[in-house]
Amino acid sequence: MYPERFSNLPAYAFPRLRALLDAHAPGGEVVHMTIGEPKHAFPGWIVDEIAAHAEGFGQYPVNEGAPALLTAAGDWVARRYGVRLDPATRLMALNGTREGLYNAMMALCPEAKRGKQPLVLVPNPFYQVYMVAALSVGAEPVFLNATEATGYLPDVAGLAPEVLDRVAVLYLCSPSNPQGAVATRAYWAEVIALAERHDFRIFADECYAEIYRDSPPPGVLEVAAEMGADPERIVAFHSLSKRSNVPGLRSGFVAAGPESIRHMRQLRNYAGSPLPTPLQHAAARLWADEAHVIESRRLYARKYARADEIMAGVPGYVAPQAGFFLWLPVEDGEAAALRLWRETGVRVLPGAYLAQDVDGVNPAKGFVRVALVAPEDEMAHGLTRLRDCLYG
Repeated sequence: MYPERFSNLPAYAFPRLRALLDAHAPGGEVVHMTIGEPKHAFPGWIVDEIAAHAEGFGQYPVNEGAPALLTAAGDWVARRYGVRLDPATRLMALNGTREGLYNAMMALCPEAKRGKQPLVLVPNPFYQVYMVAALSVGAEPVFLNATEATGYLPDVAGLAPEVLDRVAVLYLCSPSNPQGAVATRAYWAEVIALAERHDFRIFADECYAEIYRDSPPPGVLEVAAEMGADPERIVAFHSLSKRSNVPGLRSGFVAAGPESIRHMRQLRNYAGSPLPTPLQHAAARLWADEAHVIESRRLYARKYARADEIMAGVPGYVAPQAGFFLWLPVEDGEAAALRLWRETGVRVLPGAYLAQDVDGVNPAKGFVRVALVAPEDEMAHGLTRLRDCLYG
């Protein structure tokens, strides 16, 4: 006896990739460019911070986040977005933002909307937890193709009013994974206005907000504050994984209206998995420090420049505005990834593994995702081999 709602889930992207590639020998020195796992150095003092508070491993951690961590996160929001949030009522620590993106749906999505099954809007391609969270609460995920024609962001405004009236939650990632597109202030304002008009929440996944080329991407919290929008409309997620190069720390936070936070904290009391106390101390110090973030962004700027140089002249190449992925057009993503592996040893992810079919067509089939996380010279070597193999 198993739940029917999960019976048709596709294999997760990375087991699916292993099934595609691992039966074949690599055609050269292996370069991993699949998973978005940052490789820049994290601050060495993190180890000292954890050791200094190691006695905390002998205690149950604070479920919603220690006051010092929530204060540090709130101070960062104020510096970054110019919005002051009460840490006691507007913030909650997360054991990685994937946990938050999933459990926020459990806590906040209603069982029905206007007497019907609620809809959850999901950009297509997307981070896979969005779809599974919607299915877990009995909502219907609606996949909105995010393609070149829509600026690689979903066209929410193009939906019919009767569809928007059934929407309970919109998941929106900016900067987007995988395309690196940035939601402008005007775009945020438009979707916030739609949320106000049609009574739905925006789950804003902003985990890549600190990796960008020139200007900091605008955030949903600042635009909502400027508009005077209902704070309960906005649920924003941030992470140290990408910002501070510590994916193994499993630390992020969620910012939302007081009632939304109250509901999320209540559920977390029963079903949550809080961050160990020594790691909360390390996370608080990371949110308070900008020097390591600036240095990491400098390294990404060099990688952007190298990637642009290597990929110049490749038909359809679009330099990402932010994040650390390239979204490269190919004839068929699976065939391209397999050929690249067998001929060069470079490992990339077929775009179709990050998307769902809409009207029988997968909008990401003709793409591969390439992560720019390896050291610069290794990354450049991998991109050169990729270019020569797929576009030469």
